[in-house]
Amino acid sequence: MSVLLLAETQNGALNEATAKALTAAAALGEPIHVLVAGENVAAAAEAAANLQGVAKVLVADAPLYAHGLAEPLAALIVDLARHYSAIVAASTSTAKNVTPRVAALLDVMQISDIVKVVGPDTFERPIYAGNALQTVRSSDPIKVITVRTASFPAAGAGGSAAIEQIGAVPGPEVSAFKAEALAKSDRPELGAAKIIISGGRGMQGAENFSSLIEPVADRLGAAMGASRAAVDAGYAPNDWQVGQTGKIVAPDLYIAVGISGAIQHLAGMKDSKVIVAINKDEDAPIFQVADFGLVGDLFSVLPALDQELEKLGR
Repeated sequence: MSVLLLAETQNGALNEATAKALTAAAALGEPIHVLVAGENVAAAAEAAANLQGVAKVLVADAPLYAHGLAEPLAALIVDLARHYSAIVAASTSTAKNVTPRVAALLDVMQISDIVKVVGPDTFERPIYAGNALQTVRSSDPIKVITVRTASFPAAGAGGSAAIEQIGAVPGPEVSAFKAEALAKSDRPELGAAKIIISGGRGMQGAENFSSLIEPVADRLGAAMGASRAAVDAGYAPNDWQVGQTGKIVAPDLYIAVGISGAIQHLAGMKDSKVIVAINKDEDAPIFQVADFGLVGDLFSVLPALDQELEKLGR
């Protein structure tokens, strides 16, 4: 049998999350077919076919899939499922909306947020906000799996998979697309950024994100993030939230400013390659995971950091 990988697309382009989920799918040891569903997704299909390890790309290009509604997409996947031993997707907001429906329709258990493939039917996934790893073994005939992409490198290019067009499958008409509002920013997208600087409750106000963190982020070309405490306090928008109930990130550099380090936040960023913590409380839990820690007042440290970056020509 083969593995069906659900491609993640955005504005007709293939998201990097697909290449990372492909690495996990490849560990299952079976041929991989990538499903690209949407409207005007020819470019995404070509990009998927170019990934190493892809045997075939299935393209469902139809208005029905234009806006990623979960019900029609789940119906399409279920229609294809009988040909596959596993259905894999990156653990994104789209997949979290679609794959539970697929698992329910197939009457199988979903295996969520895996960080390691132990064998074709055995996987590791974090539990208790990442403080423990659970080994899951499934006897279901079809595995429905979501992948924590921060734990897998992206598959390389150089493939030449065949591209096959498939038809749309009628789905339950229980939802309809109304409108969408996209946040526009010149900064990198939080989930894909190489450098992230995040603020916590210690920032004491939204204005301090603008006056203290934003200049440093501009010099580093970094995305801006926030802890849940900062978001709940209204200091930062919801889409900046990093953590168990926010976005899971693994940048090359993560700078945590005024963040104590609650386990829910650590679960979202502890896989970062280098972690720098700035906090005036030397006993803050964030220092236990930090590669570099600076005990100091962020209201003095950040302006000094900004000045030093300016001297370096950043």
